[in-house]
Amino acid sequence: MPWGNAVVSAKVWGRDWFAAVLFSAFFAVLAFAVFDSGFESLERYTYDLGVRARERAPSERIAVVAIDDESIRNLGRWPWPRQRQGELIEKLHAGGARVIGSTALYLEPEQGAGADALAELRTTLDESALTRQIPGEIETFGLMLADAASSDPAVGGIAAAYADSALARDYGRLIGDLRTRLDLAAASAGAGDAALASALQAHARAVLPMVFTIGRPQGRPEAPLPDYVRRHALANIEDRVGARAAGATPLPTTEAQVPVPGIGAAAAAIGHLNVTPDVDGAVRFEPLVLQHYDELYPSLSLMIAATALNLEGNDIAVRLGEGVDLGPQAIGTSPALRMYTHFYRDVDGRPAFPVDSAYDVLSGRLPVDRYRDRIVLIGTTAAGTGDTFATPVSAATAPVVTLAHAVSSLLQGDFFTRPVWAPWAELGVFLSLALYVALLLPRLPATIAAVLSALVVLMLVGGQIGLMAMEAMWFKLTTAAVFLIAGHAFMTVKKFNVTERLKRSSEVEGAESNRMLGLAFQGQGQLDMAFEKFRRVRPVDDKALDLLYNLALDFERKRQFNKAESVYQYIGEHNREFRDVQQKLSRAKKLSETVILGGSAASAHPGGTLVLDATAELEKPMLGRYQVEKELGKGAMGIVYVGRDPKIGRQVAIKTMALSQEFEPDELAGVKERFFREAETAGRLSHPNIVSIFDAGEEHDLAYIAMEFIKGHDLTRHCKADALLPVPDVLRLIADAADALDYAHASGVIHRDIKPANMMLVESSRAVKLMDFGIARLTDSNKTKTGMVLGSPSYMSPEQLAGKRVDGRSDLFSLGVTLFQLLTGALPFQANSMVNLMMKIATEPHTPIHGLRPDLPEAVAPIVDRLLQKSADARYARGADVARELRAAAGA
Repeated sequence: MPWGNAVVSAKVWGRDWFAAVLFSAFFAVLAFAVFDSGFESLERYTYDLGVRARERAPSERIAVVAIDDESIRNLGRWPWPRQRQGELIEKLHAGGARVIGSTALYLEPEQGAGADALAELRTTLDESALTRQIPGEIETFGLMLADAASSDPAVGGIAAAYADSALARDYGRLIGDLRTRLDLAAASAGAGDAALASALQAHARAVLPMVFTIGRPQGRPEAPLPDYVRRHALANIEDRVGARAAGATPLPTTEAQVPVPGIGAAAAAIGHLNVTPDVDGAVRFEPLVLQHYDELYPSLSLMIAATALNLEGNDIAVRLGEGVDLGPQAIGTSPALRMYTHFYRDVDGRPAFPVDSAYDVLSGRLPVDRYRDRIVLIGTTAAGTGDTFATPVSAATAPVVTLAHAVSSLLQGDFFTRPVWAPWAELGVFLSLALYVALLLPRLPATIAAVLSALVVLMLVGGQIGLMAMEAMWFKLTTAAVFLIAGHAFMTVKKFNVTERLKRSSEVEGAESNRMLGLAFQGQGQLDMAFEKFRRVRPVDDKALDLLYNLALDFERKRQFNKAESVYQYIGEHNREFRDVQQKLSRAKKLSETVILGGSAASAHPGGTLVLDATAELEKPMLGRYQVEKELGKGAMGIVYVGRDPKIGRQVAIKTMALSQEFEPDELAGVKERFFREAETAGRLSHPNIVSIFDAGEEHDLAYIAMEFIKGHDLTRHCKADALLPVPDVLRLIADAADALDYAHASGVIHRDIKPANMMLVESSRAVKLMDFGIARLTDSNKTKTGMVLGSPSYMSPEQLAGKRVDGRSDLFSLGVTLFQLLTGALPFQANSMVNLMMKIATEPHTPIHGLRPDLPEAVAPIVDRLLQKSADARYARGADVARELRAAAGA
């Protein structure tokens, strides 16, 4: 029985549904307990996308008057004197503003520097001898003179003169007047609060802010808030859902900073300006109500909206745990009575809310009538005058602009809501996805499962954003989408591991089959098929390498040294020290590089590699007087080798053409005659930008041309968009090529196959050299088995494609195609078939070059356009003209 239980347990652990259940539980712990803050940040990111996706126009009734940089430059640093702030409110009142809301805090009476100095001077005067000592001394001295005068008539004149002096007669009055003037001046210097209060009272619809300290209080407050603040406390409160018992109450506060009595009492309403940023510092929610001990106080935005709607405090109903009613409008909030504010996007670079400079209003540069019947919000936006907050639509939003978004959301009902049943819906989505991962996903084919999972992820994220954009409802579905991605990856890895185990088992079983099939193919002489089977044998041990080694020897016996080289390379990749594989590889490589295809032997071994002399396998073969060193590459009609002239030690490139294989016997004699005639004509060309031809001959049924060996590469590698040469280099190279064509045309030689593959870029000098003059003419009349003329149709001129007689202007058309491709990485004519391509070249205009490369010099397009004209008469007459204009364009 214990053994049986272990078997059952192992089967359960291996089941897909059980693994999915464990993964779901593990993910839930990570997402909702361990890394909950990280997943919440993903939800916030999607929330911001939803806010930005919603198309809502802000309220046109709201305007912002900003204390901006211009205002501070012209009117001085902030805060301004309150008398000036009162002037701003008076201006807006005169313009007919319906409501004025300010974000400025008036927490202390205004006491200017002048008032402080006057009060200090008054105190100094009261405490000085001028006030305390001298008046008494003047009176005492007068009495002493009067007593002396009564006993000594000589002193009487002095006493009379002293009694008539200003010191005795006016000193006391003058000191009293000075003290009175100082008191009046000090009182006048502190009159800003009174001026601001007067402006607020005159408007009768001004709303001011206060600020609370968020925190849970202990005990009772030190003192109740002033009556002018408490009259704005919300009294219409109901608890329909047991919010108090569940702790779903507004955010508690411990302290309050309120406007000074004179100013606060003059305001029509007071609301809190507390901002509650999210954990990432961004502002997304507006706390509509805060709790200060036993009283609830509204936000500044709520009071501004209520004032604009002619509502009073009793018209604002607080539904604890549910939301706030602003008159007949129900505002859904979080349980803590925080509103999900809608933030309006800027449109075409213009801010969502019009922002005017306070200086423009005070100076009269803006007519105040523009604010008639509007809600005007006053606040700072200048740098260094206050904090800014990140919002879903901006990285830095001034508090007054944040207030505008909140007021507009309230007035227009644009706020978002989160239904009380949203968490249950999100849990249902998560459980449904867990069932999908456990039960359905393992049964689906990989492609269908991937597509279905991707669609569900898109539906979740798109649904979350779509519900916010269209229904203003917020559901947290991003975590569920991440769960599906992770769950799909987990089940895919699990399934892959099982598949890998099965694959390894099948490989072991199939190794013997591949071994036997390989030996069977080798015995039948099908060495390529044998190699294919031997490469599938796993593991690649010494037994498998023995099979491969013997196969390589069979390739050598058939003189197919290039294939023997491939087998030795494969052996060396798995064991470099196996037998003498390194020596065998070196020998096979030398033989494969020195093999020439030709003669009857070539026919007997199509595709094989042969040496000219089997008795001297490592000797370099000869073509004419040239010693062949190695293969350089393969062309359309033959192979190109690197050779050396042993007489003068000059390295050359040898191009071979197996004419007997390309042409019918009755054509061969004429073709050979034309081949040597063209080679002779091209050999007379001597130009720094044309590859020199040294010799031509025939050997082993191979026609060959010995030409200048160029260390470099052709221009085909620079025809791709990611490998283009600099524009000045391209213009220089094509200009040099045009000069070379001009010289060849003057000598009576037409190239007929100008293209990047026939243009060599010299490695040392970075110069261009044209090659293969005359070869195209040799192949003009030759047809392949498909009936297509040999050559490069993409570069051919219309007259060449039509089989008409061509001259040098046909080469210039091909040069234009090459120039276009080197500049853009694309051909000027493209089609999905050869017939359509030829029709486009013959009849349709080419793609405008500036459409592909707008950064090209303006002078380039006219040159390309003229080179690619359909009519030869409309093109340049000579290559020299092309070169001159290209160099002018490069220097422009």
